[in-house]
Amino acid sequence: MLQADGRIGNLKLAEGVHLSATAALERGKRLTRDGYILGYEARLNPVLLGAGLPVFAEILLDRAVHDVMDNFRAAVQVRPEILECHRVAGSFDYLLKTRVADLAAYREFIGNLLWALPGVRETRTYVVMEEVKSSMRIAV
Repeated sequence: MLQADGRIGNLKLAEGVHLSATAALERGKRLTRDGYILGYEARLNPVLLGAGLPVFAEILLDRAVHDVMDNFRAAVQVRPEILECHRVAGSFDYLLKTRVADLAAYREFIGNLLWALPGVRETRTYVVMEEVKSSMRIAV
């Protein structure tokens, strides 16, 4: 229920999960304390915010550079333009997700940010033509 509506009131939540209000509140605190609930945030409309074009980029790092993966991971952490970064198995090292206004903005992103990240040897870009499904909900 919290995944569907993070702003749900405690009484309504308690009714929905068949607990008392006190028990629901305590369970929510415990789930947060134990790391099951990582936080709450608003989902914003990227189109209205000028970031309607999702783009994925494969990143291959130069393995000859000392500490290349540590340096790359540290650099990605401080870049708000990079929404997601995943280390993956396969023919490249990382998969990044970003959102930009248009292709011109992505060209600027590549030139000013992506190629400036430590150890980047090669990139491949995948521009999203249609976002079929986008969800942060985890099936439980």
